[in-house]
Amino acid sequence: MTKSMVPPEVAENMKGVKHKIVVLSGKGGVGKTTVATNLAMSFAKRGKTAGILDVDIYGPNVPKLMGLDGRHPNAEGNVIEPVEGPLGVRVMSMAFLLRNSDDAVAWRGPLVAKAISQFLSEVRWGDLDVMVVDLPPGTGDEILSILQSIPDIDGVVIVSTPQEVAVMDARRAIQLVERMNVPVLGIVENMAEFVCPECGKAYKIFGEGAAKKAAEDYGITHLGTLPLDPRVITLSDEGTPFVVEDPDSRTAKAFAGLVDKLAEKINLE
Repeated sequence: MTKSMVPPEVAENMKGVKHKIVVLSGKGGVGKTTVATNLAMSFAKRGKTAGILDVDIYGPNVPKLMGLDGRHPNAEGNVIEPVEGPLGVRVMSMAFLLRNSDDAVAWRGPLVAKAISQFLSEVRWGDLDVMVVDLPPGTGDEILSILQSIPDIDGVVIVSTPQEVAVMDARRAIQLVERMNVPVLGIVENMAEFVCPECGKAYKIFGEGAAKKAAEDYGITHLGTLPLDPRVITLSDEGTPFVVEDPDSRTAKAFAGLVDKLAEKINLE
């Protein structure tokens, strides 16, 4: 969104956020929120001040993955304090507005739009080196509205799994972002293979090649592949990001490589 189109209160409130990375997937269930959460944590591990804004309206799971279930932000007047997560990451999520973490978000469009506007204009983000924004999956109107509401987006990271149906939806997401003149930083191929813990053999459960082909077709970067790792699933359920708890794992090392590429793309020193 151009600066002239951003509400002045949003521009003023977000002026201390140097870089903004949006994470999007064409369909649900591909690990988008896991990527977004561990991306923010990775930047914090590297000594950067980081925040994560969870506007996945219908499945706001960032608090669960960061061990913040049941927490609520403090508010004073029109100023909302983000919840502080591990490594000092500042977190705001739709889930914080629910009475119970498993409540359904049965909000109509105007109420959702108002909440997102408040997250951008009233949350005291302060000075951040980088903010990661976790969007809802898909290519619906809410994606357009959110992308149009965030000033000076560095770019969008697309998350997909290798199977054709997921990459088909990822292609739609890429087209949507490009039509809005927002840069696509690249595509992350999640659950690319399962490595047997007994024999070490790798199995391409969901096929291979479709995400790389999409990257080639659209002239975008294939940021890397991440394995289907049962340990990541366990840690996520426990509310512990794997890049913090298991930094020497194969998954964490692969993730570090894609963080390197992203940091270079957005000139994050």
